[in-house]
Amino acid sequence: MPTNTAAWLAGRYADLTVGPAPYTAPGATDIVIRNRALAVNPLDTIKQSTGDFMYRWLPYPAVLGEDVAGEVVEVGSAVTRFRVGDRVLAYAVGMEKGRDHAAEGGFQHYTVAREQLAAPLPPDLSFEDAVVLPLGISTAASALFQRDQLGLRHPSVTPQPTGQVVVVWGGATSVGSNAIQLAVAAGYEVLTTASPHNHDRMRRLGAALAVDYASPSAVPNLVAAVAGRTVAGVLAVGTGSAEPAVTIAAATGAKRVAMASPSVSFAGIQGVNVHFLRTMSRLVGGNIALQARCLVHGIRARFVWGSSLMTNEVGPMLWADYLPTALADGRYQLAPAAEVVGVGLEQVQPALDALRRGVSARKLVVSLV
Repeated sequence: MPTNTAAWLAGRYADLTVGPAPYTAPGATDIVIRNRALAVNPLDTIKQSTGDFMYRWLPYPAVLGEDVAGEVVEVGSAVTRFRVGDRVLAYAVGMEKGRDHAAEGGFQHYTVAREQLAAPLPPDLSFEDAVVLPLGISTAASALFQRDQLGLRHPSVTPQPTGQVVVVWGGATSVGSNAIQLAVAAGYEVLTTASPHNHDRMRRLGAALAVDYASPSAVPNLVAAVAGRTVAGVLAVGTGSAEPAVTIAAATGAKRVAMASPSVSFAGIQGVNVHFLRTMSRLVGGNIALQARCLVHGIRARFVWGSSLMTNEVGPMLWADYLPTALADGRYQLAPAAEVVGVGLEQVQPALDALRRGVSARKLVVSLV
């Protein structure tokens, strides 16, 4: 049996510490991945900094981490899509309710992953580049295609134009970069926001228009670009994105807004203190005001939980039907760009610290040898 090691979150507000971890055999529909690259996400930093505010069901010590890429070393008895030795990327869901929190966490050498949340990795794509995708693409797909979110038509190899528009506020983010590509692959024209130095990249991902999110004219420019066409939905990504997203929906007649980010930033919070309480007060008050605006305009605005695709048709559509082919033929771009910040599990904590300080249009990655 292989010897496993993990970067453990020992308790509330603690730094990660590297130590021994159990190696867990796969369930019938699981695979075990020998991780070669990991990526960090804001969810990891929020759990570490706010204690039990989020993922309060997660026991300590815990293994965080959602993005993994590596080689399959063992498969469950009912697995049909993978064999030992296959190169894969996968969405690790150990932080979710009802999962094996230690075995299915990402920040370790061996992760148990669900077959339905993994995709084969073509030989020309590196583990470090590919590991940017799992949580971002899963959240984007949940927002765009779930019936209780925007409910859009699914992507395909040869999409037929719908004649409709999707607005993605926050296109340079991990979720936004994936949402642009998925919406275009489903036949929608995408309008998005990003800093001016990212506009060319947004267009390469497929956006028809990118505007500066910081400009006072961002909202009116996007509304004008719709030009009376039907807006199938608005996706809000990034702190404070929900408010302009709802404004755009109200001005264009869109009836659905998917919110992938809170209206306030949790940066700088360490434990339950005055800063935390003020942040929570702004979050609750802002959401009440936002939902009141939505009620007036007949808009349904809901928060997105990336792992929700585990329980509906969007998961297999994305991970089994669409993504493997899109990666194999080079149609899907790995975005945002990976920035490898170190080698070894000891570098996961510095990566989380760097993420807290702020990252733009990049995904921080740790390589594992």
